[in-house]
Amino acid sequence: MSEPAGQTVNDAIRAAAVRLEATSDTARLDAELLAAHLLGVTRSEMLLRHMRDPAPPGLAALVARRLEHEPVAYITGRQEFYGLPFIVSPAVLIPRGDSEVLVEAALAARPDARRVLDCGTGSGALLLAVLAYLREAGGVGIDCSEGALAIARRNAEALGLAPQAEWRLADWHAPGWTDGLGGPFDLILANPPYVEADAALDPSVRDHEPAGALFAGPEGLDDYRVLVPQLPGLLAPGGVALVEIGHLQAEAVGAIAAAAGLEWSLHRDLAGRARALELKIPLGKAGPLA
Repeated sequence: MSEPAGQTVNDAIRAAAVRLEATSDTARLDAELLAAHLLGVTRSEMLLRHMRDPAPPGLAALVARRLEHEPVAYITGRQEFYGLPFIVSPAVLIPRGDSEVLVEAALAARPDARRVLDCGTGSGALLLAVLAYLREAGGVGIDCSEGALAIARRNAEALGLAPQAEWRLADWHAPGWTDGLGGPFDLILANPPYVEADAALDPSVRDHEPAGALFAGPEGLDDYRVLVPQLPGLLAPGGVALVEIGHLQAEAVGAIAAAAGLEWSLHRDLAGRARALELKIPLGKAGPLA
């Protein structure tokens, strides 16, 4: 299907939004983002200056992809996170606004941090958002996917943060994964897989985002059970770890942390849902690397 001759941007967006209503709860927004992508401008700039311009060719093809539940971020190759533009692909999870609470909590907890570790870095969004504000800090992002690390490197270069960031292929399930990371760390960030294996997910997530970054066993706790007990050995004195959780997992992950000798407190997202645990070694105790 192609765009009718003589359509304006406004006409094309209206028609696209009608088509997308059967697939998306944000049909109008999706149509606007796809049109702005084709025009090579921001959505705000398009809405202000280009709505009466001729419709861009190719919008119908992008709408057809969205009708198959492909996420808009994968179609455009871009997603904003913490005010920064990130490159994304199906090799990485799409950064979500709910995860911004980890960045805010990390910056509040250790504004003086000099060494930062990001476990399961994906696109690099968490690490790079923190490093953008901690310009004297250096960070290491690890992932078990070479494809994800390639995206993270591209984002570091695009954001001018490459001198502050290192990227390592590492899997916290494997012995010796911490060798050569350059710890201990003042801040540790982690967004591990935490979705239950049989969870009902939207097709845009289930069929398009990387399963290895989503699913973590029948309770969604398998990766916490492996990673969290290793955090005390990676934290510098006074260090803090921020770990993203599912909204019903606070007590379960908190119990794993407590069993590992860590104190924990909860951070909620803007919708009031449990979103991250802040983990610390209790005052007077020291991690193995201290």
